[in-house]
Amino acid sequence: QVHLVESGGGSVQAGGSLRLSCAYHGYRFATYSMGWFRQASGKEREGIAAIDSDGTSSYADSVKGRFTIALDEDKNILYLQMTSLKPEDTAMYYCAADISPTAFEAYRFLTEMTHDLGYWGQGTQVTVSS
Repeated sequence: QVHLVESGGGSVQAGGSLRLSCAYHGYRFATYSMGWFRQASGKEREGIAAIDSDGTSSYADSVKGRFTIALDEDKNILYLQMTSLKPEDTAMYYCAADISPTAFEAYRFLTEMTHDLGYWGQGTQVTVSS
């Protein structure tokens, strides 16, 4: 069993920064992909950043150049460093993980990972004011 717990959300002004953390608890596997999704009110969930067991990362165009994903394997924590935040970044942010021999590659994780696959956290709210 795998359990993901997000933290680090909050309110910030436009142009500011936040770092989200996702603590991973449970079994590990040689192949995996992990990442961050977000869902704004009234909008569909969007995959924004992912990293796989090859160390490859992938980003949605909406956050490329502003957000950075990183995995600390020693601490079992997935991070999302967010800079130059915009009001349109306001959303609930979710951590997700695909832990399996057939885990997605990072770029596929963003578009093919669904809520009935793998593991998901409960989310952390990010609010960016103008």
